[in-house]
Amino acid sequence: MKMKLFSSSYRQGFFFSIFHILNLGVKPFWIEVSYFMILSLLGLLALTISKPRTLPSFRPQNLDVFFTSVSAATVSSMSTVEMEVFSNAQLVFITMLMFLGGEAFTSFLRLQLMKSKLSMEKTVLQNKIESSNSIISIDSHDSSNSPRNSIHHLELGHEQEDSNLEHAIINSMEDSEAIVKLKSLRFLSYVVFGYILGVVVLGSSLVSIYVSFIPSAKQVLKEKGLNLHTFSLFTTVSTFANCGFVPTNENMMVFRKNSGLLLILIPQVLLGNTLYAPCLRLTIWFLWKITKRGEFEYIMKNSKRVGYSHIFPNLETMALATTVLGFISIQFVVFCSLEWNSEATAGLSSYEKLVGSLFEVVNTRHTGESVFDLSTLTPAILVLFAVMMYLSPYTSFLPIDSNEERLETTERMNRRKGSSLVEYVSFSHLSYLVIFTILICITERDKMKNDPLNFNVLNIVFEVISAYGTVGMSMGYSCARQLKPDVHCKDAAYGFAGKWSNMGKFILIIVMFFGRLKQYCKRGGKGWKVL
Repeated sequence: MKMKLFSSSYRQGFFFSIFHILNLGVKPFWIEVSYFMILSLLGLLALTISKPRTLPSFRPQNLDVFFTSVSAATVSSMSTVEMEVFSNAQLVFITMLMFLGGEAFTSFLRLQLMKSKLSMEKTVLQNKIESSNSIISIDSHDSSNSPRNSIHHLELGHEQEDSNLEHAIINSMEDSEAIVKLKSLRFLSYVVFGYILGVVVLGSSLVSIYVSFIPSAKQVLKEKGLNLHTFSLFTTVSTFANCGFVPTNENMMVFRKNSGLLLILIPQVLLGNTLYAPCLRLTIWFLWKITKRGEFEYIMKNSKRVGYSHIFPNLETMALATTVLGFISIQFVVFCSLEWNSEATAGLSSYEKLVGSLFEVVNTRHTGESVFDLSTLTPAILVLFAVMMYLSPYTSFLPIDSNEERLETTERMNRRKGSSLVEYVSFSHLSYLVIFTILICITERDKMKNDPLNFNVLNIVFEVISAYGTVGMSMGYSCARQLKPDVHCKDAAYGFAGKWSNMGKFILIIVMFFGRLKQYCKRGGKGWKVL
């Protein structure tokens, strides 16, 4: 009995040590940093071992390969290499990086960690009670041989009452909110995984069917030597994960007249990012109405307590959906007003202009696929796009304070009491973007002096904000804009960052990591006051 007690106490101490490490030693921020770093390094290894299509004439530099790996893992879609350089095997590896790095899948992993933590907490508490009961049993056995039998019996009577009380607590826990929350997280993880799998399977199937039956789209894949199934899965995963990579050098510009394909991809853009939370809540509501499960009802009514960052109360969800549609409408009207008869939309019919314009403005938050050459757009549109890229996916206008928001505010105030000094002296997101932009301007100062039309501040700021917002839109580089023409200059179909120095590319890699993890520094700049 004593050996069993010792073993139980050892397990209890071991579990508590794990919790101490997870809760105090390893913050969620560092877990995700490690995850994306390991994912990027594995991507670098896979892309390096596999051979590109352009061998032996051209092989990307190691920094460019790592840049592409980080861009796919952080779903930023910033490019320094033409996409048609990569072989079919490399495109499959990039697809895996985008899927594993997408917010929907990483949030699913966070759900698994939350579920495991709650399960372990329940197990530890039960072991603690079992240990207490074992102690009582041992003391009861020893007291039967003691000369002070009656006194020990009185003490054991009180201990037995305590044990009964503890058993009552355990029994009540099974019907408590903690157990309901654990069951709700289990059902929620099933829903999230089914949501991801359903969108990817249905989306890739629709893309594959469209390309198979539309000769113009099929001809593009044939000319570029792309596998139909690889293209369909790659494009769907990239769109849903809000990465923005397309296995063609021209991105989606080569499909600008395939309005059907654009209409298939537009819902995938919204389902994977800005409207992910509203659509997920709608799915849970639909399942609740069909199954009448209490777990779904608990998720609907206790969205903040569940702890999943993509579930919001009903009022917030409606405000978010309204804001997303409002931003799209504003961009659509402005874009059509300024670019309807411009160089960017030349050669398209009215219907193709409408669909292309809608596709373009939907992708500014935060996928980055493009059917127009951004360098030909008016500066007003570029500034509007930059603002949209800077905003977080769940930016919403909500003037009404709900009960759950007040609860969240109270909890945040309680946590603030233990905040570290770093949280108060850190900068805001905008300040970091200014710092990154200054650093890049320093590293590229010679090119800014000799090639000011390409290397201007607006283009650099646009590239930095695009990397920060994990969007991937870029102004590109044009040899025709050089003031001092270089006979060796050759236009390439990759992002503006592809013409930067190695140090500039490395800084942009840091920006991509920072942008992917920006939710962990939302409170930055609180200690700074501008009067």
